[in-house]
Amino acid sequence: MEEKKPILPIEHINIGEFNRGQSSKLIRGLAERDSTAFVLKNGKPIAVLISYEKYERLLKQGIDINEK
Repeated sequence: MEEKKPILPIEHINIGEFNRGQSSKLIRGLAERDSTAFVLKNGKPIAVLISYEKYERLLKQGIDINEK
């Protein structure tokens, strides 16, 4: 029987951090950690950032995040 991986909470990044000139640092860190993060505005998710490597793995699994 295959054991399921536990679902880990996704990192949250406040949009204000992008507005303070931190976008390059935030995106670089996300890519280095091969991670995913919600971008929050007023405490609500408005976007998702995903590392390129993780995106490529999803495509190889047949998951197209651009699908409507």
